[in-house]
Amino acid sequence: MSTATAPLELYRHRLSGHSHRVELMASLLGVPLQCIDVDLRAREQKQPAFLAMNAFGQVPVLRDGEVVLADSNAILVYLVLRQGARSWLPQEPAAAAQVQRWLSVAAGPLAAGPAAARRSRVFGGAAPSPELLAQARALLAVFETHLGSNAFLAASHPTIADIANYTYVAHAPEGDLDLAELPATTAWLQRIEALPGFVPMAAGAVGLRA
Repeated sequence: MSTATAPLELYRHRLSGHSHRVELMASLLGVPLQCIDVDLRAREQKQPAFLAMNAFGQVPVLRDGEVVLADSNAILVYLVLRQGARSWLPQEPAAAAQVQRWLSVAAGPLAAGPAAARRSRVFGGAAPSPELLAQARALLAVFETHLGSNAFLAASHPTIADIANYTYVAHAPEGDLDLAELPATTAWLQRIEALPGFVPMAAGAVGLRA
């Protein structure tokens, strides 16, 4: 377990769900962060100084001394192992596999569905296409079914799988996706929000929240 007290540097955008999942995990673990805003509209993430930290030109990036990490899900793994917070990343094979399954959902269907619909509104100012909304609603239906019989996504307690998926589901209404008819999903969001150390992401006044 690290005993360092100096804040870790997080290069982020305040409306980026990928950035927020790192901020949320760090807060839940009591890890201090120094947040450094990256101007995505000015394409700071594509400038040489940033590309030297992440060749893919994407936020977030975490700097912990000489350790520099990109990819939000990878950063979640790093933070919980750094802090020795093993309950967030189970090691038993079946449980670990379930966590990985939902990390893949966060990186794949969630990013291509609800996150993409929100991105259209928040960063593009355009309504999501009917096809994108249908794809996103189909994924949210899977969440609803799963959470109808499970308190959390991958275990009986919260894991990094929940943190990886939370933000873009919680902010789905910004992408014209209504959560009102998803009571199990809404209850799961509330369980995450009730965790000690929870911090929200700023909401955009767009979509159903306009």
